[in-house]
Amino acid sequence: MRIFLGILSLLWKVHIAIVFFFFAILLFPFFLIIIQSPRTKNYSFYLFIFWSYMMRVFCLYPIKKIRHGEMPKGPYIIVANHTSYLDIFFMYSIIPQHQFMFLGKSEILGYPLVSTYFKSMNVPVYRNDKSKAGRAYLGAIKAYQQGFSLAIFPEGTFPEIDLPKMIAFKSGAFKLAKELNAPIFPITFMNNYKLFSDPLEWLGPARPGLAVVHLHPLVTVDQIESMTAEELKAHCFQIISKPLEEAHPELY
Repeated sequence: MRIFLGILSLLWKVHIAIVFFFFAILLFPFFLIIIQSPRTKNYSFYLFIFWSYMMRVFCLYPIKKIRHGEMPKGPYIIVANHTSYLDIFFMYSIIPQHQFMFLGKSEILGYPLVSTYFKSMNVPVYRNDKSKAGRAYLGAIKAYQQGFSLAIFPEGTFPEIDLPKMIAFKSGAFKLAKELNAPIFPITFMNNYKLFSDPLEWLGPARPGLAVVHLHPLVTVDQIESMTAEELKAHCFQIISKPLEEAHPELY
């Protein structure tokens, strides 16, 4: 039975890949035209929003947004837990109100076609090269000063066991928030790992279904100024983790 369900999951992952690359190829000419001029480059964000909605429609992923306050106005730093690639694509249609850039692993630049999308409207982070990592940090500061929000997954990778329990946060997002005096917008993805697991886990879970996400109140600039970066990291970890702890007490 497990193998049968695994095969069904694999077929669903193939379907998702087909939808993903169909829209990647379809939108690519428009994307290339838009990014040629600084005056129009920012409009490419709306292509990502459209792409996100199409992924949700054709892969049968409705989303339930649980708001714990008013939707904030940007710019801000978005921090979220990370268990699935759906986290990335859903975010564009979950919070389309304000343009943001992802700070993401530079390994993405190794994927044909995807790399063009990523490097044009996001900030690659080179974790094993201090010089390039420093330039990425400066690039993030510049993007924020230009009015972009920044989206960061502070775990840095997918947890490998006890999903959706989070692993320890890295400090970069919170040091950046302190330096920029930027408010933080915490987000909790509840079950994306069940809807689309790591593609390298061939028979891992994948299926259509309702995605649930919690949108938490902003951590304000005043709160950020009152805490050290380590205290801020712990505070945001607690906010994001709380819905997961309530839903999965057996993991805590």
